[in-house]
Amino acid sequence: MPLRVTSSLAVVGAVAVLAGCGGSSKPGYCTDRSDLESSIKGLGDVDLAGGGLNALQQQLEKVQSDAKSLVSSAKSDFPSQTSALETSISSLSDAIKQLGSSPSATQVAGLIPDVQSVTSAVKGFADATSSKC
Repeated sequence: MPLRVTSSLAVVGAVAVLAGCGGSSKPGYCTDRSDLESSIKGLGDVDLAGGGLNALQQQLEKVQSDAKSLVSSAKSDFPSQTSALETSISSLSDAIKQLGSSPSATQVAGLIPDVQSVTSAVKGFADATSSKC
């Protein structure tokens, strides 16, 4: 059975809190929030056994890029939520970089606290913007 990030990390749960964002007459950060949702889904779909750590790092770069856009568009309206998002994604990135080239299931499972932090930050942002998006 291939080792998938979702099997040990459950990042898809973060995506559920983001559903429903978008539409006309909505702030620009709503679209950025939707883009982050897509990249987080992609992070959960990475097959570590098939694509290896490089695939995980490439998807994380997409998450970071989308998060950066979201932070840029929403920072003035939601400073504490965007700061939490930046911090949590940076911590996850650092943890992934420390995995080595062939991470074991135990090492991947060690990412759970960092993923939970990202999930919490995304949920906090989604909650704060729910009336706008």
